[in-house]
Amino acid sequence: MASMQKRLQKELLAFQNDPPPGMTLDEKSVQNSITQWIVDMEGAPGTLYEGEKFQLLFKFSSRYPFDSPQVMFTGDNIPVHPHVYSNGHICLSILTEDWSPALSVQSVCLSIISMLSSCKEKRRPPDNSFYVRTCNKNPKKTKWWYHAFVIFHPELLLAVCACLIHSIGEEREKRGIEMGHMLCFSPFLLAMLSLLSLGKLCTNSSYWKHRFFGKGYVRAGNNV
Repeated sequence: MASMQKRLQKELLAFQNDPPPGMTLDEKSVQNSITQWIVDMEGAPGTLYEGEKFQLLFKFSSRYPFDSPQVMFTGDNIPVHPHVYSNGHICLSILTEDWSPALSVQSVCLSIISMLSSCKEKRRPPDNSFYVRTCNKNPKKTKWWYHAFVIFHPELLLAVCACLIHSIGEEREKRGIEMGHMLCFSPFLLAMLSLLSLGKLCTNSSYWKHRFFGKGYVRAGNNV
């Protein structure tokens, strides 16, 4: 606990003296407890969010900095972004599996600024409605799976299907199994193979990542 308090005091002073561009600390938020910060943020000039104002909520556990902070947008204005859910949850890898004790509030803020500034189209994640209805209030409770997937591109999907059918044909010749039996053997398996094949074709893209939730999967976010 003492090391966490010492680290947060150091970061608080650094943030107050040299805040990231367009960000200021709400001093009232740290008057009673240093373990919860509210950071006021303005959209960067020349971006889709220029002139807009947002708020970020940081919550720190007793294991900080070895445990990543809980970070989410809060308040009345949640930025409309492909990696930000309407409840304020942010799909960002450094908030979970890519977190390191070497990172700080400032580095998280800079990553979020970069994420918003690079946005080309204002829209919610495709699974926003489902996620907001079913998720835990704490975004860290979500099991995010960051992967290099690009999907729903018609030409690429056709290419994957062609590769899959070709592979099935080769397997049929090896085993002497009729194509009909191969295609009907396991629709679910074929669907999963299609996704896996698609992922292999798209290993150079980092735009999409998947989040497993319950018994299904939904798409979410960018690995920034």
